[in-house]
Amino acid sequence: MNRFAAAVLLLIAGACGAAAAESYTLTIKDHKFDPAELKIAADKPATLVVKNLDGTPEEFESKPLRIEKVVPANSEATFQIRALKPGRYKFFGEFHEDSAKGEVVVE
Repeated sequence: MNRFAAAVLLLIAGACGAAAAESYTLTIKDHKFDPAELKIAADKPATLVVKNLDGTPEEFESKPLRIEKVVPANSEATFQIRALKPGRYKFFGEFHEDSAKGEVVVE
């Protein structure tokens, strides 16, 4: 293999490794999010999986995270989160706002 081909393979391998996002999971049970405070790493993209364990749908909504999606009963939804600066990013379940709420804490 020549040096150019080796360099291209190294660049591709590095890009694939950098593209892999950390995965985090939130569950909805009894119209509450668990954990209510989800910690994720700053300045890195992330994958968020929201699992709805309830027998009714819930809408996961977060204006700061730019996410709004209904998660049907007994199913899950996956979201890609852009790299975020340190801080707190609130989210809630629009169908049960009094109990379904939390924050993503970026550190």
